[in-house]
Amino acid sequence: MVVPLVAGAVVAATAIAGKYSIQAWQAYKARPPTARLRRFYEGGFQPKMTRREAALILGVRESTALEKIKEAHRKVMIANHPDAGGSHYLASKINEAKDMMLGKSSNSSSAF
Repeated sequence: MVVPLVAGAVVAATAIAGKYSIQAWQAYKARPPTARLRRFYEGGFQPKMTRREAALILGVRESTALEKIKEAHRKVMIANHPDAGGSHYLASKINEAKDMMLGKSSNSSSAF
């Protein structure tokens, strides 16, 4: 008498688990696509940096807010910092891109 009762409970539990598994799978397939990991700029540098190139280097749009530019600069700089094995040249280009996006002049330090 107990064996059919236990078997029925196992079948019911399996059916309920299957139902929720199918619902979870359908919800997973129906979710909106998420952004993948953003890739960094993979191009050569132009002789004179433009605002478009600076935006590509930092991975932002040309019309991005100042705080987002600073945050993007920080992320790219952490990945390419010379103290962490990155290149001094890349670090200088990243800093130049940040200065270009923030509107700072690259010749402001030559005040004699």
